[in-house]
Amino acid sequence: MPTLHFIRHGETDWNAGGRMQGHSDVPLSARGREQAEELAARLAAWPIGAIYSSDLRRALDTARPLAHRLGLESVIDPVLRERNFGVFEGLHDSEVEARLDDSAAFWRDPDTRPDDGESRREVWNRVSTFLDGLLEDQPADEIAIVSHGGPIRLAAAYLAHEDIGSMTWREVANVSVTTVEVSD
Repeated sequence: MPTLHFIRHGETDWNAGGRMQGHSDVPLSARGREQAEELAARLAAWPIGAIYSSDLRRALDTARPLAHRLGLESVIDPVLRERNFGVFEGLHDSEVEARLDDSAAFWRDPDTRPDDGESRREVWNRVSTFLDGLLEDQPADEIAIVSHGGPIRLAAAYLAHEDIGSMTWREVANVSVTTVEVSD
């Protein structure tokens, strides 16, 4: 079974400013581009044999330097996108909190969906389907998956056989690497 390296994209101006990004195609900031280069230098000696990336620019631009150093092509898949936060996208965290009657319930309930957005369970379903397919037909022993905080948290919980309703909260910082060794 493979080793999966989940990589969160580099910093964007919206990350730094506390804005919800979701499906908004926000580019990396200057710092985020530096982080992507530093990450590529750090992982260049790892035996990564395949790279998958979300189709959003912040993930693609994080994957690009690593793929270049490893001589690989990134497989681009929109399934790896962040959760669609609908009407909350572009808002500051405090603005989102102010619009919610019960913010704790919103973040805890896997079936709550913002207007024009998607629920955490919907992201869980698309990410778990992707992982099942990847593990069934694995392209390499070590695989890098460049994505976003939400899908990485959900992927780690899914692979740990946690329930979506009571999953462990995992901190996923920009350009962090979450490594999961998958076994039978």
